Amino acid sequence: MNIKTRLAVMNFLEFAVWGAYLTCMSNYLGRAGMGDLVPWFYAIQGIVSIFMPTLMGIVADKYIQPQKLLGLCHLAAGALMVGCWWMGYHAEAMSQTTGMDLIPHRAGFVTLYTLSVAFFMPTIALTNTVAFSILKKNGMDTVKDFPPIRVLGTVGFIATMWFVNCAYNDGSGFGFTLAENPSKFQYTYMQFFVSGFLSLVLFAYCFSLPECKLEKKEGKVSLVESLGLNAFKLFKRRQMALFFIFSALLGMCLQVTNGFAGPFLTSFKGVQEYADTFAANNATMLTSISQISEACCILFIPFFLKRFGIKIVMLMSLFAWVFRFGFFGLGNPAMPGVLLFVLSCVVYGVAFDFFNVSGGIFVDQECDPKIKASAQGLFMMMTNGIGATIGTLAAGEIVYKFCAWKDCVVNGETQKLLVGIEEGGWQTCWFIFATFALVVGVTFALVFKPEKRK
Repeated sequence: MNIKTRLAVMNFLEFAVWGAYLTCMSNYLGRAGMGDLVPWFYAIQGIVSIFMPTLMGIVADKYIQPQKLLGLCHLAAGALMVGCWWMGYHAEAMSQTTGMDLIPHRAGFVTLYTLSVAFFMPTIALTNTVAFSILKKNGMDTVKDFPPIRVLGTVGFIATMWFVNCAYNDGSGFGFTLAENPSKFQYTYMQFFVSGFLSLVLFAYCFSLPECKLEKKEGKVSLVESLGLNAFKLFKRRQMALFFIFSALLGMCLQVTNGFAGPFLTSFKGVQEYADTFAANNATMLTSISQISEACCILFIPFFLKRFGIKIVMLMSLFAWVFRFGFFGLGNPAMPGVLLFVLSCVVYGVAFDFFNVSGGIFVDQECDPKIKASAQGLFMMMTNGIGATIGTLAAGEIVYKFCAWKDCVVNGETQKLLVGIEEGGWQTCWFIFATFALVVGVTFALVFKPEKRK
C-alpha cells in the first residue's frame, strides 16, 4: 500500500469515528431521557476545542511523535466511547427486566462522553500534522497531494452516517442487521459502539504508519509562544479584530444543525401524513447530503477566491447559512417540500467550506510568518471553540422554548420525539436562526473592509 493510500485510510477512519454519532446522537439522547442535555453534548465539543488541541499540539511538538500520539488519543477516546455504549446497553437491559425507563446514569454517561470528546477533538489537527509530515518526508507536494487524501475523510464520515442510518440493533447489544426497524443505530446506543470500535481500529493502525520524527527547536520558546497566545496581538489591527469577531459569530451557526436537524426531521414521524416518508425515517442519511456537498465545494474555493476575492466568498458563506436554516423552516418530508430539505443540505457545503477554508487562507495571507500557526489556532478557537459553544447553548434555549420531547405513537409504538409545543414551533426556531445569520451577514458586508495590498 503506497503512502497516499495509507494516509487516505487514516483520514477515512478519523472522520468515520465522528460521523457515527455527530448528527444522530440527539435522537438517542431524547429516547434515553437526556433530551434536555442535547445542547451540552454539542457544546462540550466546543469547550474542549478551546484548549485540548493546543495542549496536544505541544506534546506532539516536544515529547511524543504525532502518529503515536494520534493513536494514543484514539485509544482513550475509543475506550471511553465504548463505555458510553455499555452504559446505554446496560440501562436498556435493566429496563427489559424491571420495566424502568431507558435512562443511563446521567452523570456517568456525560462524564465518559466528555472525556472521550476531549481526547478525540485534538486528533483532527493531529491527523493533518501526520499527513503533512509524512508527505513532506517522501518529497510530495502537500498542496497537490493532500486534498484528495482529505476528501476520503468526508467519505468516511458519510459512510458511517449511512451505516448507522440503515443498521438496527437486534437486542443483544452487539448484533445488527440491515433492515427497517425502530431500533436503528441512529436511535440507539449502538452508534457509540460503532464510533468507539473504529477509534480502537485507528489506534492500532496509527502504529503502522511511518515515523514523524520530533524536530528540535532552536533557541528558547516562551510559554506565551508555546500556548499560541502571541497571536492575540492581531486584535490590535481593526481588520483582524473584526474578522475574528465575525468568526465567532459565524461559529455560533456551526453545530446548530448537527444537534437539531436529526430530531427535527424525525419529529415528522409523529405527524400521520408524514410518518412513513423517507425523510422522517432516514434523517441521518438525508443530512449526509450536507457532507457530500461539503466535499464538492472544497474544489470550487480557488476559483471563487480568484474571481471574487475574500470578502465576497465569506459573504457567500454567511448568506448560505440563511438559506440553510430557512429551507428547513419552509420544507416538509413530502414532495415537493422535501426538496427544500435537500436544498438546505446542498447549500451547507457553501456555508461551511467558504468561510472555514477561505478564512484559513485569509489568516495565512495576513499574518506574520512567525505566528501563522498560532493565528490559525486562534481562528479555530474563535469558530469551533467559543462561537460553537455559545451558539449551541443559545440554540438549545431557543429550541426548548418552542419544542419539547414528548411520547408520540408511531405505527402503534410509543416513541419520544422532539415536537413543537404549539403548531409551527420548529418553523419558528429555524426562522430565528436564519434571521441571526442574515443580520450577521449584512453587518459583515457593511463593516468589514479588507485592506488593499500593495
